Amino acid sequence: MNRFRKPLFMVAGFFALLLGAIGVVLPLLPTTPFIILAAFFFSKGSKKIHRWLLNQKTFGPIIQAWEQDRVIPLKAKLISTTMMLTMVSYPLLFRPFALWLKVLVVFIIFYGLWYVWRHRSEPIDIAAERYWQRQQKSQLP
Repeated sequence: MNRFRKPLFMVAGFFALLLGAIGVVLPLLPTTPFIILAAFFFSKGSKKIHRWLLNQKTFGPIIQAWEQDRVIPLKAKLISTTMMLTMVSYPLLFRPFALWLKVLVVFIIFYGLWYVWRHRSEPIDIAAERYWQRQQKSQLP
């Protein structure tokens, strides 16, 4: 059973990475969750590919932030939100297709936005430090 696990994790990792790459240009697939999922699968299937993914210029910092602190950086949130809304706006508003399909697209976009925005943008210790600094400044005479 164990000899099948690593290849399955590798296949799942490459599939998630492919979906994440497609998500860069296709608004219905949010890129960040699939890249994070790929990193998880590669961490179980291949340490070498996992390290390669962590060292990537584009996705490496996002994955490291997720693995260390379970955060999605604000920049990644803003880019993904802008891309999702921009890419679906024109077809939804100006292209004729079935209403049920438009409703499905809107639901998928809102789910993607909900997933991305429900996570913190910075580690909890940094947020707490910033909060205490603001509290101290507001108490000064």
